[in-house]
Amino acid sequence: MTEAPQQPGSPAFLRARYGERYRWLLLLSVMVGTMASIMSSTIVNVAIPDMSHYFALGQERAQWVTSGFMVATTVSMLTTPWLLARYGYRCTYVGAMVVLLLGGIGGGLAQNFGLVLLARVAEGLAAGVVQPIPAVIILYAFQPHEQGRAGGIFGMGVVLAPAIGPSVGGLLVDWMGWRSIFFMVVPLCMASIWLAFRFVPVTAPGGTPADRSGEALDWRGLLLGTAGTLCLLNGLVSLHGGTAAEATVLLAAAFAAFGAFVAWQQRMAKLGRKPLMDLRLFRYRQFAMGSVVAFIYGTALFGSTYLLPVFMQLGLELTPSHVGALMLPAGAVLAVTIAWVGRLADRHPTHVLVSVGLALLAASFALMLLIGLQSALWMLIAFAILGRIGLGFILPSLNLGAMRPLDKTLISQGSSAIGFLRMLGGAAGVSLCGIVLEWRLSVHGASLVQGRSDPQRLAAFGETFVMLAVLCLIAMVAAWQLREKPAPSVLH
Repeated sequence: MTEAPQQPGSPAFLRARYGERYRWLLLLSVMVGTMASIMSSTIVNVAIPDMSHYFALGQERAQWVTSGFMVATTVSMLTTPWLLARYGYRCTYVGAMVVLLLGGIGGGLAQNFGLVLLARVAEGLAAGVVQPIPAVIILYAFQPHEQGRAGGIFGMGVVLAPAIGPSVGGLLVDWMGWRSIFFMVVPLCMASIWLAFRFVPVTAPGGTPADRSGEALDWRGLLLGTAGTLCLLNGLVSLHGGTAAEATVLLAAAFAAFGAFVAWQQRMAKLGRKPLMDLRLFRYRQFAMGSVVAFIYGTALFGSTYLLPVFMQLGLELTPSHVGALMLPAGAVLAVTIAWVGRLADRHPTHVLVSVGLALLAASFALMLLIGLQSALWMLIAFAILGRIGLGFILPSLNLGAMRPLDKTLISQGSSAIGFLRMLGGAAGVSLCGIVLEWRLSVHGASLVQGRSDPQRLAAFGETFVMLAVLCLIAMVAAWQLREKPAPSVLH
């Protein structure tokens, strides 16, 4: 269906107004909002030790500052296709940015930990709605031969947030305290809202999804997904901090909830209603394998994003500002790598690029075993850079490689589903790193609450990094299945 150019806010109207550059202006608009959402997810990690001290929190409670955000992000991603169809692209995007803005202000002003956690959940809900949108826009608004380049440019811009954020955030924590971290997203949110009203269309760029304006949200599916995620995370924490019976009950409940979620989605499809997650996606082999990679990759990525700042501060006894400064070169290298690999993604097989990235990421984790209290800081920087080069190979390649075979009508569902699985892995990864770290600390007779670090504490951190390396190697097995096979029609 072709929309009349005179309809304000339509893709046709905006293309007629801004010409060929419009798709790049649209990409810039969603890039700024995604930068804000990603910054809100990663930058708080720098402030966790100071926040823990301020509120007198233990490691497990402090971890929920990150885990609470991850749970909210994971669950809200499932609602993005419905929100886009019900309220349109501009309203959905701007609404999420307003919630993110309010969460940042609320977290910075909060006087107790409960309000901080509530602000983090609000930020997570907004981030989960926003993050699937760029992949949909790239696949709709750009031609196939441009999608890798667009993904690379988008990725380069987006990673500047976590690259620069910890550096600036570390300085802010040292100078102004942990509250200043929450306010860093405010200018980005305001800029993204202004850009959205100018460049984000009211409907999908390049085509409008089927009309679902009269359909209700699949609340039962959303509640089952939320219950499964919460039970999974609490079950993982209980594996170490609770009793065996408690952990068993929670993990069993998680598997039961996810099983019920899948069964309900199948029933919704049979009844001719739109499910929260369209399970037809997983009939596409590349998407199914990409989802497996996304889950494991999310576990390693978000687990390490939580673990690395804690390792530098509590293991190597570096200040928050030092942590930020040390991460800055790796972030700059990541931005350059993503832009370069984005161009390669248009010409080279996805499975090769993703496998190379996972191998480099695994190597960077394993090499952390070599870092000691007397190690030169250049080693830490070099290993961090190696890991970021690996991320640069994965980020622009995985989503495009998994989603390119999908039917156009499934693109928004695909972006939402693969984002959900990546974030589910990430939420589990943060908890898993905390569990494994506490376990290895107890094995070595060490603790994070002692005044000075020692070789036993560093050994516990090193073994936790090795666990992440093993996960990356497992993901490589699934990544190799992303390779394209000859179509069945050529066989007679």
